[in-house]
Amino acid sequence: MDKQERKAAVAAYRERKPAFGVYAIICTATGEVWVGTSRTVDTHKNRLWFELGIGSHANGALQAAWRAHGATEFRYEELDRLREDFPDFDRDDELKKRRALWQTRLRAQLL
Repeated sequence: MDKQERKAAVAAYRERKPAFGVYAIICTATGEVWVGTSRTVDTHKNRLWFELGIGSHANGALQAAWRAHGATEFRYEELDRLREDFPDFDRDDELKKRRALWQTRLRAQLL
């Protein structure tokens, strides 16, 4: 990638709109599920896998399961996404409601 292409890629990344939503991390070895929210639900997996890989994730149960079973036994799923024009003042409450709904549906732990 030359300098011009890199500059264009960085500019495109900065201009992208946030993708607020709810996601799940599923351990296929045990069936355990964790549910969380993110403002970058479309790319949040990269951050999570990095934290888990270096052993620095804040959720102790998830980190322990990761250590016990390894990365190949986990998958990331985007469960729900707010529309781009969702009002800012309602966004946090709506994400909490949707996270609680998915937590109940999947019998998941919260992140």
